[in-house]
Amino acid sequence: MKKNRFTTEQIIGFIKQAEAGRAVAELARQHGFSPASIYGWRAKYGGMEADDAKRLKELELENGRLKRLLAEAHLDIEALKVGFGVKR
Repeated sequence: MKKNRFTTEQIIGFIKQAEAGRAVAELARQHGFSPASIYGWRAKYGGMEADDAKRLKELELENGRLKRLLAEAHLDIEALKVGFGVKR
């Protein structure tokens, strides 16, 4: 899994600076990210505060965990069907 170079708090700070009128190219050059990155971040984190972003991250992690549990449950069900010779 790719590790982000910037925390969500830093990203939200960059977005707020851009919204305050600072040039995106200048922000990108100063902090070492591409100007296109801020537009993607704005789509994901625009209008959020740091607490909202933390909650979003927690929900994404929980969602991934629940999807894995569901996939494992489906595999167990299929294994039981095969073990008992149940036809579809």
